[in-house]
Amino acid sequence: MRYLIVVEETDTGFSAYSPDLAGCVATGISKEDVETNMKEAIEFHLEGLREEGIAIPVPHSYSQYLEVSA
Repeated sequence: MRYLIVVEETDTGFSAYSPDLAGCVATGISKEDVETNMKEAIEFHLEGLREEGIAIPVPHSYSQYLEVSA
């Protein structure tokens, strides 16, 4: 499955979350680190859901940029 992640720059590096997986977050010093850590976090999160017998959420979020007057 492919899950959308949102990556944000912070004062100390980067953080990420997935809108489709509540509570699934990761941090990293670089963009590459946070993406690697987020992939591991998602895999761990899904494993936990399976163990608890909870249905795996189907990805439904998407991203889009909008042009606006500033």
